[in-house]
Amino acid sequence: MSFIHTSQIEALVEQRSKGNNSYCGDSYFMKATDDFFICVLADGLGSGKFANESSEAVATVVETYYEEDLHTLMEMCNKVLLHKRGAAVAILKVYFDSNVFDYICVGNIRFYLYSPKGKLTYPLPVSGYLSGRPQRFKVNRFSFEPKSKFVLHSDGITASNIKSILSKSLPLPSLAEDIMAQQNHYPDDSTMIMGSLH
Repeated sequence: MSFIHTSQIEALVEQRSKGNNSYCGDSYFMKATDDFFICVLADGLGSGKFANESSEAVATVVETYYEEDLHTLMEMCNKVLLHKRGAAVAILKVYFDSNVFDYICVGNIRFYLYSPKGKLTYPLPVSGYLSGRPQRFKVNRFSFEPKSKFVLHSDGITASNIKSILSKSLPLPSLAEDIMAQQNHYPDDSTMIMGSLH
């Protein structure tokens, strides 16, 4: 489990590879600065070494150029996947001072934002995947309240009752454990990024 804890955000990652494969087809990167938090989740098509190669290429782009805006990052991620297998990709960037976050996604990755007032925001996934072919990307911008929580997960995770889980006043690792406990087995690579905004 990877973990970030600052005065502004707490975030963790849970990941399982398909059938305990030595290569996980999902990759991620997350970073918190004084001004923002950014994370990317990439799900390489299929599983195994070549899926890992694609998803790792995306994570490396965001790790290297994390200060760029999301539209620029998505275009760079798309270009790096030319002649690779392709990947579903979602990037989230949270701006602490303005209480807004930007979100961009192509492919079957799910995102949920839960406010302390009980509102659940979940942008609909955009079908397709990145493969190097020219595409149009749309950045979604949402405002958030302090104490909001979020979950980003690949399609290897089945998250039912997400609203009731996020409504619990429990530490983040306990909430993550509740979601991971729903996964009876791992027929696909599975990655979840969960965060709480202070």
